[in-house]
Amino acid sequence: MTLNLENEQDYKIPFDYEETAKQVIRQVLTSEKCPYEAEVNLTFVDNEEIHRLNREFRQIDRATDVLSFPMTDWESPADYSCLEDEEASADSFNPETGELLLGDIVISVERAAEQAKEYGHSLKREIAFLIAHSMLHLLGYDHMVPEEAAVMEGKQEAALQALGITRDLEDRL
Repeated sequence: MTLNLENEQDYKIPFDYEETAKQVIRQVLTSEKCPYEAEVNLTFVDNEEIHRLNREFRQIDRATDVLSFPMTDWESPADYSCLEDEEASADSFNPETGELLLGDIVISVERAAEQAKEYGHSLKREIAFLIAHSMLHLLGYDHMVPEEAAVMEGKQEAALQALGITRDLEDRL
């Protein structure tokens, strides 16, 4: 698995965020039975930058916590059979490494810190949650209807529980 991580913001993150990101990404890929090595781009930004991106790509004029930009147009969530088509696979895999190009995750660390405080848990738990949530989007899951939302919520929580990243962490911020 390749993680391309950029930290383009100034908020001090008080834990090993690269290792946490790798753990969460691996856990989601394992849970979703991904048969390929994968590549993910993760960028940490501030509220101003995520606001700009949200306006540009979603036409929503406000900051948000996380944005996901999947590289694959999934027929159904985590159904890897759609990658067996030669045309689809040509665009879905890194020609140099052979890894599945899942896409981009952009997280506002500033907003994540606000939400961690609001929800009464650690910044680590909040960022891990946002990565798990976004990874599921990169694998084709969505939460536009209650049934889809329930599936995503269950999968997010299961991934974090498997890693022991729970809401009652001692390192609250």
